Amino acid sequence: MTAKLLAGSATFVVGLLLWLFAGDVEIPVFTLTKVGVVLMVVGALEICYGWYSGLSRGDTHGTGDR
Repeated sequence: MTAKLLAGSATFVVGLLLWLFAGDVEIPVFTLTKVGVVLMVVGALEICYGWYSGLSRGDTHGTGDR
């Protein structure tokens, strides 16, 4: 559970930083602000999945053991 929460949090933070600070960067294929939004959504989904999988297994301490 903890690994999923940490990975989701890191993904969300990277997406937030891209969304906030990469607006002036020009690359030919896509904008980095849109990539930031996508990363924030993926990070939030990963955090939610970590909470869900931890609570549904009864993993309240984050050890992964039952």
